[in-house]
Amino acid sequence: MLKLNDLTLHYGHSKILNGISMEAASGEVTCVMGTNGVGKTSLIKAISGAHPRSGGDVELDGEALGVLPAHKLAHKGIAYVPQGREIFPLLTVRENLETGFACLPKDQHFVPDEIFDLFPILKEFLHRRGGDLSGGQQQQLAIARALITKPRLLLLDEPTEGIQPNIIQQIGEVIKLLRDRGDMAIVLVEQYFEFAYDLADRFVVMRRGEVVMAGTKGDLSKDDVFRGVSV
Repeated sequence: MLKLNDLTLHYGHSKILNGISMEAASGEVTCVMGTNGVGKTSLIKAISGAHPRSGGDVELDGEALGVLPAHKLAHKGIAYVPQGREIFPLLTVRENLETGFACLPKDQHFVPDEIFDLFPILKEFLHRRGGDLSGGQQQQLAIARALITKPRLLLLDEPTEGIQPNIIQQIGEVIKLLRDRGDMAIVLVEQYFEFAYDLADRFVVMRRGEVVMAGTKGDLSKDDVFRGVSV
């Protein structure tokens, strides 16, 4: 589904990503791991178009994607749930969800029942402002808003950050359900090791803007991955 070849990214004169190559397949969770500051969020931003990459190739379903802005990549089927959630605090839950309609033809401008099956609390809070929700509820809203766009690739950046344990468990179950549907690739950036290891089918471990370890759960032992992210 997703293939990166020699992707690079700069902030000004600083090179943040140095030749990242990786793949993420439909029906799998690919977990990008590493300590703070290794470039994980920068990688997700480069894939989503939130920050233009400096070089390298990105393919989605065999289609080469140029250096496109985020809204055009969203139309291509890339959905991005950023670190910090970035929901619209003054819009209601319904209005936040409806912002995803921009990627869809007019006859699909409705919130599918599946969204409320995955996140029942959102149906209860449809008319509540996003800024009045708890952190965990905002995270659920941010993921639901991304799913409205019917993505082929879902990018999740630290979805457990600052979230209470019961909501972390719910989000994990939703990620499993989405993976098992088999119609999207999921790339998960996550610091919470046990959560990430439980969900991941494939690992990409980064250090100083480079991939230092990659493989499937069958290829890499839990100890291997833990050592890789602990250095």
